Amino acid sequence: MSAMFVVTGTSIQYAQNKRNEGKAIRYSIDHWDRKMMERDKQLTGTKRGQVDDPIAPPEFKVNSAWKVYKSLRNDII
Repeated sequence: MSAMFVVTGTSIQYAQNKRNEGKAIRYSIDHWDRKMMERDKQLTGTKRGQVDDPIAPPEFKVNSAWKVYKSLRNDII
């Protein structure tokens, strides 16, 4: 029975570690954190990845969901 607890705990820890790319779990995520995670996803392709380059790549200008939303909205109206 205790072996099941060990296997389950290890499995959960492995899944969380894999999901968070080896970084600590984030608690109490507010609006600012969500925006920064969205920005990180646009820059690196993963929501936990970060870059130290102060200049964004050229693709960052055109991968915004708002531009797609605005263009779809203009086609409907």
